[in-house]
Amino acid sequence: MEYHQWVMTRRSFCGAAAILQAARAGQSGAGRDFTAHGDLVIERAAAGRPHEGKVLAAIQPHADDIPLFAAGTVAKLLNEGYSGHLIRVTNDDSAGPGTVADTVMANEKDNDGVARALGLKSVFNLNYPNHNMDGTSKPELRARLIFIFRLLKVDTVITYDPWGRYEENPDHYVTSASVEAAAWMAGGSKDYPEHFAAGVKPHSVREKYYFARFDQRVNRVVDISSTLEKKIDANLVNIAQGPAGVTGSKLRRSLAEQGKRLPILGDDDATANRNYIREFVLKRDAETGRRYGLEWAEQFHHIGPDADPVADYVKKNAVAR
Repeated sequence: MEYHQWVMTRRSFCGAAAILQAARAGQSGAGRDFTAHGDLVIERAAAGRPHEGKVLAAIQPHADDIPLFAAGTVAKLLNEGYSGHLIRVTNDDSAGPGTVADTVMANEKDNDGVARALGLKSVFNLNYPNHNMDGTSKPELRARLIFIFRLLKVDTVITYDPWGRYEENPDHYVTSASVEAAAWMAGGSKDYPEHFAAGVKPHSVREKYYFARFDQRVNRVVDISSTLEKKIDANLVNIAQGPAGVTGSKLRRSLAEQGKRLPILGDDDATANRNYIREFVLKRDAETGRRYGLEWAEQFHHIGPDADPVADYVKKNAVAR
């Protein structure tokens, strides 16, 4: 056997042995080193306004992403003292009714409605072409996000998971990767010095809530039972590309023409639309809640502020001179 072949074989063997050892350690509860960003936490509504003064940015490639995956958590954090802003990365020109111009206008109107429904203070539309983010200049998008994070002094971002698996939409994975890089770089003192000349100072984004359409490592489940109605409000105004909007009322009328009715759709269009969203559009939230003993829940990969071991040690051990 030649030397390089032996090295490869040995590495393969050692790698397999290491994986087996890690698996055994995980089963025993000892020596676990593969739970990055912490074990599972159930986050419930907090009393009062413990996050007063903090700022969040809800970042979505399309007008329906935050409403579907994270509106309950956004509303919960706003209730707890955050102020918030909505950043939409594309112009949604490929998802909606009528001509391209009609689609762009309808989605911009819906996006503004989402911000109002959730109580977000401002909206930034970056207006990149829909479904084409993989052809966008990633350094440009990253720089624009860094400027916004510094300008608004964003503490927390909520967006797609850059490490979520099986994501086929380039708008989703390009946006999320750019957000992650921008959140890190925004705190640097040498990146984009022209910002500092304009009076915008470095500011680190310290917390991330990442959601995904498909598989991801979930370590944060947020109880949204107290903000479910706000989430329904946000989806009600997402008409252009829902699966929400006026779908319930259309179904109610279609069944009536056949001499049928669904009791959950009630006796008027407003009830039909609201209950359609609750029963069908937010089914995933009900299923997530049941898994964790909650009524309604959203799930995330959460990355919290880095611990400061020196500050912790000083707090515990410092004595008077």
